[in-house]
Amino acid sequence: MPVVTIQTDFTALAPDNRPAPRTAFDHALRSLLDDLFAVQPTLATQVGFHAFDDRWPDMTEAGRQARLDLIARHRAALQALDEGALSADERIDLGIVLEALDAMEFEDTELREQAWDALGLVRIAGGGFFSLLARDFAPWQHRGAAFLGRLRGLPEYLRAAAAGLSGVDGRPVSALHVHVALAQLDGVTELIDQGLAEADLRAAQDGQTEIAREMHVIEGAARGAVELFRRVLTDDVLPRAEGEGRLGPDLFASKLHHTLASDIDPEHLLARARRDYDLVRAELVRLARNAWNDWCPGQAVPESADDAVRKVLDAIALEHPQPHELIDVNRAEIELIERFCRERDVIGLPDEPLQITWTPVFMRAYGRAFLQAPGPLDKGLPSYFWITPPDENLGPAAVESYLREDNDRMNVLMAVHEGVPGHYLQGAYANRSPSLARAVFASGTFAEGWAVYVTQVLMDLGYRDNEPALMLTHWKFYLRAITNAIMDVAIHTEGMTEEQAMELMVGGGFQEQDEARAKWVRARLTSTQLSTYYVGSLEMWDLETEARRRAAVAAGASAQSVPDQHIAGGMGDTPGFDYRAHLESVISHGTPPIKWVAREMFGED
Repeated sequence: MPVVTIQTDFTALAPDNRPAPRTAFDHALRSLLDDLFAVQPTLATQVGFHAFDDRWPDMTEAGRQARLDLIARHRAALQALDEGALSADERIDLGIVLEALDAMEFEDTELREQAWDALGLVRIAGGGFFSLLARDFAPWQHRGAAFLGRLRGLPEYLRAAAAGLSGVDGRPVSALHVHVALAQLDGVTELIDQGLAEADLRAAQDGQTEIAREMHVIEGAARGAVELFRRVLTDDVLPRAEGEGRLGPDLFASKLHHTLASDIDPEHLLARARRDYDLVRAELVRLARNAWNDWCPGQAVPESADDAVRKVLDAIALEHPQPHELIDVNRAEIELIERFCRERDVIGLPDEPLQITWTPVFMRAYGRAFLQAPGPLDKGLPSYFWITPPDENLGPAAVESYLREDNDRMNVLMAVHEGVPGHYLQGAYANRSPSLARAVFASGTFAEGWAVYVTQVLMDLGYRDNEPALMLTHWKFYLRAITNAIMDVAIHTEGMTEEQAMELMVGGGFQEQDEARAKWVRARLTSTQLSTYYVGSLEMWDLETEARRRAAVAAGASAQSVPDQHIAGGMGDTPGFDYRAHLESVISHGTPPIKWVAREMFGED
């Protein structure tokens, strides 16, 4: 059957939702984004700019050089702006954009992950298809034609991606990343199946047959490209791949700087995290001893403090949902949290829709729960709270270990962290921000730090009446954020072994074996992202401490009336300090690096 190429004006079908530029900064930013979205079309789709939804990024060397030229040209234009003529908000936005350009340049000149990280290439492919199917941001005429365009372009994308997996600057292709990429590659084929099924359904319902007909003509080439990519990874790339992609001290320190938009160095971060690791473990011992008679009645308290904590947590872990109940459990918990927030006037709740569903296959290697908000330029669309189900192919023991870790109390915390007032709520507030710069160049440290921080806030405000088992699980959950940071730094800078990591997580962090094994894999697949939870939460508490001190002084009290934190939170009442006003102030500025929020709130560097 001949192919009749469908010509589609994507801009007309999904108009540009960016605010009209008015100032010199607005025009410079618009020019940058016009070029950036063209070379990063999957990013553009995620943000909600849909003129390039049928395209893939250029994975060739020419594509890399084009990105570097773009960065240099637009950096020069932005730096040429007269800062004195910019508003205070624009000066902050300029700083955010310049830091983002620096991070992009670092990726394409020093880090070069696309030359050694096969899993990241699979994630781009999966995300490029999934983002067109998951949200009704435009009519099917647009989304289906865009899916068709990406289906047609998939062979070239995968060919260039495979050709680029050559290693760089003495850094070979990571064998670990290849193995996991191969395990996740079926997720791309599943998305092709979903796209074809959607096209066939639309053809049957609405008579839109052209897209479905052409998809069926080219699907064989797309599937063949996936299988060719699989063979190239297996037969060519894997035999010359080595190791696990560990960055080493210097490269990790540079990436950490760009990820956090902070000057904190790995040594300082590691020292602070190890200190707090000991403090949280001591709190767990105290709580476990207080809860012993309720959870281990009639049993002698072990001499070992760690054994006492473990036994109480083991008893708590026996109360857990079954795999098929995980979605319903989290839906019900979010309803309870929202009721608490209304009754206590904690924070204004969003009206944007939230859907709780299973994690797409191509994303399951990265974690057990996620929140994906709609792109900031896509208005009124749902956020997705993804839950990764236990892998029943691993056997009953692994499934039970999974459920023991994500037990009834941990699901409470997961609903707070991923849902309300965590990622879902923060993402909804962020998408209301008028700042285009902060919408596009969002900070993961802000997002993850907020979710960890606000979980502690809810505990401090007495959610679920500070039930002892929940508080014990909460501090275990916070300890997980600390161990994430320790492993992140130690794996990439100190050569941490699997034995050391498991001792840190299971022996000292009281995690289940299944959770710890999954995190051991994730910590080697990623770098610096696992530090964002802990570092971001510390910076959030710094914001609150400063806000409390200023409120106290304004109310006629002393700044010294605000106590220093022992670990995190637990600060009690402060004269003049209103929690709702503070929380909404923090998240009303989009999702910028937290240092810029401090400047917005307090008016100083």
